[in-house]
Amino acid sequence: MCRSIKTLRPPYAEQVTDADIRAAALQYVRKISGFRAPAGHNADAFAAAVEEITAASTRLLAALEVRGAGAVHPAVHPAAHSKAPTGAL
Repeated sequence: MCRSIKTLRPPYAEQVTDADIRAAALQYVRKISGFRAPAGHNADAFAAAVEEITAASTRLLAALEVRGAGAVHPAVHPAAHSKAPTGAL
């Protein structure tokens, strides 16, 4: 299941969208929960986990510095740079 998660940073990916980050988060939640789609009574917890992991992944990609590439590559996820909070994850 998680083999379909792609690396979302340069040089492996030049253009990363919100949808790409969310898809990776969804695959991760599916893997660790063991559910492809949760039952109704677990849907809220499943959706919240996907959103939290999406947000954490966006912050991570915005903060990464790739050696030899200079500063964070703005083409990776321009929105991440404006949403990235200062301080700890």
